[in-house]
Amino acid sequence: MQDGEGRVSEGERGAGVEARRPAAPAGSRNAVRGRASLFAQAATILGLLALWQAASSALWVNAYLLPSPLRVAAALLDAGERGVLGRHVAASLLRVVEGFGITVVLALPLAVLASFAPRLTSAFNPLLNFLRNIPPLALIPVLILWLGIGEGSKLALIVLTSFFPVFMGAVTGLGNVDPRLLEMGRSLGFSRLRILQRIMLPESVPSLLNGLRLGLGFSWRSIIGAEMIAASSGLGYWILDAEEMARIDVVFAGIFAIGILGILLDRAAYRAAARLLPWADVRAQWYA
Repeated sequence: MQDGEGRVSEGERGAGVEARRPAAPAGSRNAVRGRASLFAQAATILGLLALWQAASSALWVNAYLLPSPLRVAAALLDAGERGVLGRHVAASLLRVVEGFGITVVLALPLAVLASFAPRLTSAFNPLLNFLRNIPPLALIPVLILWLGIGEGSKLALIVLTSFFPVFMGAVTGLGNVDPRLLEMGRSLGFSRLRILQRIMLPESVPSLLNGLRLGLGFSWRSIIGAEMIAASSGLGYWILDAEEMARIDVVFAGIFAIGILGILLDRAAYRAAARLLPWADVRAQWYA
């Protein structure tokens, strides 16, 4: 607005400057939100640990039933220094990697076969549903009887636990491909293999990644349970051995090790998926 002499008011001049000021880039805003979220998560964890330590120091809880975080940390550091932690971690991780690798090799080709042969899949549906509803840990006695207490029974348990999440994720993804895309591929003269490579697999990535992530998490949890029943190494065995020796601080140290390694395993799988699928928005699909 101008006064009688044609001068622009200070308020309008300030508004014009604000209007010309460039907006903050989206990347910068996302980075700020990411740091704020990370700070909130760290504050929550530290607050819970402080409350836990205060409860232990004030004797609000039985120190044997719930040792303080400092005792648990000391037990974890001691196991690391003596090499006990590294040995058990290596044993558990090796079993998970081997068992989950077998699962992927079995589940993905069978999912592709199921997508191209729906009648065959329908014939096997009752058997698949029957096996899917059996808790894998219930099969441990049978697996030990058939395969012994060696590595075979543990790998079989991992495969049984992780197979159906990976298989169902792949089947769902392949089955939900837009029919118009399939028709377009056929009109272009694509073979079944080329349709699978160029259309079906890229379109099924979100469901496939979800199945792989669930299967990997189930593998990690199942092997810990198996090691508590029939093993001489691994984190599950370490926890059970500590419980028998009345070392509750070591039991909690093992629990924390399992949780931390599970998070790291998930992050490693995410990075591998992002590297193998650079064209897909893996982050949005992985953390959906």
